[in-house]
Amino acid sequence: MLQHHPRIGDGGTMEYRFTPRMERTPRSFIREILKVTERPEVISFAGGLPDPGCFDPAGIRDAAIGVLDEDGASALQYATTEGFLPLREWIAGRYKRRLGLSISPDEVLITNGSQQCLDLIGRIFLDRGDLCAIERPGYLGAIQAFSLFEPEFASVPLDDAGPEIEALERVVQAGARFFYGVPNSQNPSGITWSPERREAVADALEGTDTLIVEDDAYGELRFDGPAHAPLRSLAPERTLMTGSFSKVLAPGLRLGWIVAPAPVMHHIVTAKQASDLHSNIFAQQVAARYLATAPIDEHVAMITTVYRRHRDLMLALAADLFPEGVSWTRPDGGMFTWLTLPPGCSSLRLFDDAMKANVAILPGLPFYTDGGGDRTVRLNFSNASEEAIEEGMHRLARALAVQAKPAP
Repeated sequence: MLQHHPRIGDGGTMEYRFTPRMERTPRSFIREILKVTERPEVISFAGGLPDPGCFDPAGIRDAAIGVLDEDGASALQYATTEGFLPLREWIAGRYKRRLGLSISPDEVLITNGSQQCLDLIGRIFLDRGDLCAIERPGYLGAIQAFSLFEPEFASVPLDDAGPEIEALERVVQAGARFFYGVPNSQNPSGITWSPERREAVADALEGTDTLIVEDDAYGELRFDGPAHAPLRSLAPERTLMTGSFSKVLAPGLRLGWIVAPAPVMHHIVTAKQASDLHSNIFAQQVAARYLATAPIDEHVAMITTVYRRHRDLMLALAADLFPEGVSWTRPDGGMFTWLTLPPGCSSLRLFDDAMKANVAILPGLPFYTDGGGDRTVRLNFSNASEEAIEEGMHRLARALAVQAKPAP
């Protein structure tokens, strides 16, 4: 009789054999930091969480009960990979009403949060060694998702108006498979690409094989001025657009979506089938029922009013309290502002000093694929209350004062 003998390491322990790519894929820096910010006395500006006071649990409860009472069997059954059609129709209609963008529901696929969009895009476009262009600084969730497929990253620096076009043209000429960016209230910097820069990005990619991955997670959260035209309207055949209900409904629903041209959607459907068959159909039906009856424009306006007030308070306190040499962005929407520290300061040292004062920040280093960022910090203003922002900024200012103090 054959006997199975597991591989063992020193001391009789199991020796697990993982793929090399797992050793090269970074863990989520945010998730690791959040572990040390769970103490109730810690005021956290480190995460990217919405304000739970902006959720509508009563409305979502009523929608869930309605789904179970009227469509319970279908909501608890397997479903199509593309997602619940009424929800895809709502997304397409929302783009039309809000942005004048004509999208067919057949171009929309529902995902498990917009993070899954990035995984699916990586699956169908990236092989080991392929060139992947991303903003500098770039969203670290995208960096982590794409890293799993072992590409070579090419950074495209941001200025106040968006990506630097000459740098983008260089990586396009080098054969980048796609350029990933967050044009509206970028994570982490808070920068919104100007209309002129969006047109320049579309022009830079015209006639090439490089695609645009347009992450529009924060497009609804706009505080100042009208919404800008999406890249999808400027280059529809080469743009993949991703979106999320996490910022306007609730992240716990884990519902996002990807909009893609038909040839790309064909492969996205295949990749998703191989991954998880379909997204949570019960959550999809609950969201669709909620959105069909809830005053969503009023709900989004309430969220943006709260976040605008939080932003204004945080930036006013920064101006009053922070030492000379510290600068920050003024986002026109979204959830984050981006600090740049004076020469000689370190965001990692600041993190340690701030944690001693029970306030958490996110050092900027993991947002860079090519090094740098040691003098940058991301601050989240959406999740903390106004009282917590007031106290937390005073604590952070005291930690900054220690770093900014000139050497004897």
